[in-house]
Amino acid sequence: MAHRTLVVAKMNPEDTEAVAKIWAESDATELPYMVGVSRRTLFRFHGLYFQLVEAEQDITENLYRARSHPLYQDIHTKLARFMTPYDPDWREPKDAMAEAFYTWTPNR
Repeated sequence: MAHRTLVVAKMNPEDTEAVAKIWAESDATELPYMVGVSRRTLFRFHGLYFQLVEAEQDITENLYRARSHPLYQDIHTKLARFMTPYDPDWREPKDAMAEAFYTWTPNR
């Protein structure tokens, strides 16, 4: 079973293409491999942005380690033009990560 992380922010729906392009450029680099991302899906809903990150294991430790890397700094700077934190007290990546409180899988 893959590990999933859901990131939530505010985003103007008109910026969808620009944000997707920024992620596509970043995903073509080594950054997703450094963090351990195996799949990324972006969603928008009424001014909200959701990024579902799937990985073989929890990405938190690798994500924090990558924060000082120029590739991380580059995408962070580019995305900041289009997004604002959902939580006004946002300080670090974990402040934008949704907390899972229920999971169901079939017994097969």
